Amino acid sequence: MKRTTDFGFEEIPEEEKARRVAGVFDSVARRYDLMNDLMSMGLHRIWKRITIEHSRVRPGDSVLDVAGGTGDVARLFARRVGETGSVVLTDINRSMLTAGRDRLIDEGLVLPTAQCDAERLPFADETFHCVSVAFGLRNMTHKDSALREMCRVLKAGGRLLVLEFSRMWKPLAPLYDAYSFQVLPRLGRIIAGDADSYRYLAESIRRHPDQETLKQMMEQAGFDRVDYFNMSGGIIALHRGVKF
Repeated sequence: MKRTTDFGFEEIPEEEKARRVAGVFDSVARRYDLMNDLMSMGLHRIWKRITIEHSRVRPGDSVLDVAGGTGDVARLFARRVGETGSVVLTDINRSMLTAGRDRLIDEGLVLPTAQCDAERLPFADETFHCVSVAFGLRNMTHKDSALREMCRVLKAGGRLLVLEFSRMWKPLAPLYDAYSFQVLPRLGRIIAGDADSYRYLAESIRRHPDQETLKQMMEQAGFDRVDYFNMSGGIIALHRGVKF
């Protein structure tokens, strides 16, 4: 019997998810940053800066940015670690990674980039001081495998930060649902020419593990002292864990 997984609210064979997620991001890559600004009213920039502040990275540290897309988180890390440190930008999607690499080069910042699957990271054990994944974990087929890989490539005492949509404060849920399923697809159609991809993104948020479940998954993957805190009423949660 074939194993299935979620693609938004749809159940599909596991082997199809990566291809279909790739189709979503191939479609939205060109307008991804503009849509992020519009969808969040610019708040995603604040959420990402808060993530950097809680990373505790220092000059000279090595950082892996998983599913780093168009490179905005990698850029912030690069400023923090300085010339003596290193930041590697990765993404499974070539369109997103190319957009990120080109954007960083245009700004005079050349970072190592690698197109790779987060479930099979092409890096040696205990390579990085910090690993981050911002708004990418929910699109992965086997989230538990990806978390174990992130743990594997961290040095002892290294930190994982997961910035992701989560479960918001219940009184606001009806308003948030109306925005997600009515406004976002229309905005996607107008700005990116693709309503279906933004409908999937809204659905994928609802299928992603809630705060406590993701905390448990990180602990099972090998992380200690896992905690999280909510931002914007729980629309966003930042999880942090330390490798044993």
